[in-house]
Amino acid sequence: MFDEMDYNSWDEAERMAVMAYDYYENGQLTMALTQLTEALQLNPDNSAWHFNAGLTLDALEQFDDAITAYEEALALSPDDPEILNSLAVDYTRVGLYDLAISSFEHIQKIAPDFEPCYCNRIITYTEMDMHETAEQMFYLAQQINPDCPICFYNIGNSMFCRHNYKRAIWCWLRTASLEPEHPQINYRIAQAYWADGDYELAREHFLSELRENPGDIDVILDFGIFLLKQGDTDSAAEKFNRILELVPDFSPAVFYLGETALVRQDTLKAVELFNTAMKQNPKLSGPRFRLAQIALENENTDDAKRLLFSECALDIDDISVLLAMGSMLIELDEIDYATDCFLRAVNQDEENIDAFCSLAVTLAARDEYEGALQFYQHAVELGCENPQVLADIAFLYLKTGQLTLAIETIGDAIDISGKTEDAVKLKRKIRWAIFRRNINATLLRFGFCKVKLFFARCKCRLRYMFSSVRR
Repeated sequence: MFDEMDYNSWDEAERMAVMAYDYYENGQLTMALTQLTEALQLNPDNSAWHFNAGLTLDALEQFDDAITAYEEALALSPDDPEILNSLAVDYTRVGLYDLAISSFEHIQKIAPDFEPCYCNRIITYTEMDMHETAEQMFYLAQQINPDCPICFYNIGNSMFCRHNYKRAIWCWLRTASLEPEHPQINYRIAQAYWADGDYELAREHFLSELRENPGDIDVILDFGIFLLKQGDTDSAAEKFNRILELVPDFSPAVFYLGETALVRQDTLKAVELFNTAMKQNPKLSGPRFRLAQIALENENTDDAKRLLFSECALDIDDISVLLAMGSMLIELDEIDYATDCFLRAVNQDEENIDAFCSLAVTLAARDEYEGALQFYQHAVELGCENPQVLADIAFLYLKTGQLTLAIETIGDAIDISGKTEDAVKLKRKIRWAIFRRNINATLLRFGFCKVKLFFARCKCRLRYMFSSVRR
């Protein structure tokens, strides 16, 4: 009797698993997950069902739960490369890079020809900023499958992160030729052309993507921003309004409509839109920053500070915004907040010259001259040739007593920009400091008593000369 009950239970579990597959294929992910969960309650020892549950959870973007499902599947099938690969991909998604790498390396040992373990490792190493190792994975994958569109896509992401836009474009064009229906491939190509300054081809690929996926909100938004930056305000506004037709409470579209109002110099409309976007999504970055700019222009410093402080509490991924906020906070004499903005900019782009120069300004404002010098010197190492920066460095050398370097640096600044009034004044100060240093060195070399005696003798001689003239 009990054997028959077990058989019926397993049969019911099998039926549920089949139904889950059908639901999954039809896009009914929640129903698929429900059926798999019930099936696993009846038969928890089926590795494939745990694996399918993980795939369903991935589709629902519930990555932590998907990891649990894959780990349960792996406990039942320890050396299954498919399970290990999916688990490693999700480890990457949640930032557990060490676990991801160890899982990929385990696949390489047990199934060295399993190409996805190299292909997907490109993503992991890219996110870890280990781009040379990412390229090694690409070439290993190429030896197994030279026509893998995902490999070209993944290594294209690595190239894009390194600002090597032309190579990123080449990789993504290769992906498009191998898999024309690859998700958002024309969108990525458009972004790379945009970053590389080829605006005409960027526009073409934006339009190609929208012809394939006319309702893709991300693409419409980015295309609108592209058009706004190109000065095509009317077309940009049309794109943002199109988004609001699809999703009426999409706050980024409202914010960028505010941006178009600013470009049109309609400040009142811009303020209205920024406030609406902020109310719709209190965590949206951007509206407070723009409202702070408007407040500062109207000399309303209290409101500007309040808005900037609130903006600083948000996640900001636009470096230009962070730099602008930092400059405004310096103007408002809020050096700590300004420093935080510039540090966040540096964390996002370790080669951003303006961010390092701005950090130097904040440290100099605190009289931390040595630290300011380090940031300025790093900016110069990155290629900064701004004469004002060189003049600031010369001033810091003066403040820290490095007078030889100070006079050389101000000379370089004058060679670039000419003899400006400020540069000439600073050079005069440095020369006077050098003169005083030399006098002090002379005094020390001869001894203070001898110098006093020398001046006393000179004084006596002068008196004698004056007396002789009177007689």
